[in-house]
Amino acid sequence: MKEKKKTFDYESFEKEALESLKQGKPLDGKEGVLTPLIKRLVEASLEGELDAHLKEEVPGNRRNGKIGKRLKTAYGTVEINTPRDRDSTFQPETLPKRATTLGEALDHKVISLYSKGMSYADICEHLSDLYGLTVSPASLTAITDRVVEDINAWQNRELESVYPFVWMDAIHYKVKDQGSIKTKAVYCVIGINRQGEKELLGLYVGQSESASFWLEVLTDLRNRGVTDIFIACIDNLKGFPKAIAATFPETEVQLCVIHQIRNSLNQVADKDRKSVVKSLKAVYTASTKEQAESGLLQLEEQWGTKYPYMVKSWLVNWELLSNYFKYSPEIRRAIYTTNIIESFNSQLRKITKSKRVFSNDQALIKLIYLVYMNIKKAWTDTIYAWKLILAQLNIKFADRMNKP
Repeated sequence: MKEKKKTFDYESFEKEALESLKQGKPLDGKEGVLTPLIKRLVEASLEGELDAHLKEEVPGNRRNGKIGKRLKTAYGTVEINTPRDRDSTFQPETLPKRATTLGEALDHKVISLYSKGMSYADICEHLSDLYGLTVSPASLTAITDRVVEDINAWQNRELESVYPFVWMDAIHYKVKDQGSIKTKAVYCVIGINRQGEKELLGLYVGQSESASFWLEVLTDLRNRGVTDIFIACIDNLKGFPKAIAATFPETEVQLCVIHQIRNSLNQVADKDRKSVVKSLKAVYTASTKEQAESGLLQLEEQWGTKYPYMVKSWLVNWELLSNYFKYSPEIRRAIYTTNIIESFNSQLRKITKSKRVFSNDQALIKLIYLVYMNIKKAWTDTIYAWKLILAQLNIKFADRMNKP
């Protein structure tokens, strides 16, 4: 007896769906309204594929009943009746043989939750509560590991040849390494391209922050196509400026003024902080370098005896701290501090704070990369006053701005 095919009755489903909604049933989840819709759509699609297959097959092949399959979807687990043919040559595209997940919707859901800082245990509980799915942590690891290939491609991608401004900083995490827990540094590099757009140029994991590792990072940037950086904004890590000079000899280094102020105030007694801040402000907010140096002289006269190491730090670092005085207020605002990259690091910490220890370096980079993919969605505008900055860069760096 020839098996009668089922067709999808949208009108009947609509009535059932509306009735279910009136009864307060959710759209998704274990008892969701959309679950039977998915079942009927998938089964109808499979039937259509089998019809087409049998028409193309040699005579004699025909339908041969159905086999049940549990299918995990983003809207719940669905029981699907998959049609078969007698010769077992039917290879459906809608739901391939041995496939237990519908498309990549669930994988995308898992990756999205992971990138928002949820632990594997939390994701398992979420999927169970919301979708009625039982997924092991090992399965979740396999899903999130699918982005490793994307990360490798991203880390080795070609970069633009010129970046007017680059900010570099490191953020630290605890990672399991050879049976012990170590604090490791993730080196982050953010650049502004010639269109005024922010871009994370690279992420690198090192044992600890050091000038020698920064040299490796800078060398990697060169190997990936960067030939020129106008101004590099960094903190005062010993040896860092020399590492930059060794790879990009024309690059000006601007030490972060905000870091310098913080470090200075850490050496000052609470009762003097307000007065010292006033003295420092006369230095870093001056209109010209000459005015700033006059303020620096007053700082030394007023506080040199009581806080000699604080004053000495300003004098020793002054050459690299004062580079921003060469430029207009628009460029000064962009380069006098590493706030751009510190803000990025702050966003990373908000998401990764629940991860007390990472299982390995790959797990660390995987999460930070996924978090960055979310953060970069907001990087749609150029930096503040870019048109004015661009006009000034075209004058100041005329011979370098239009390099291919």
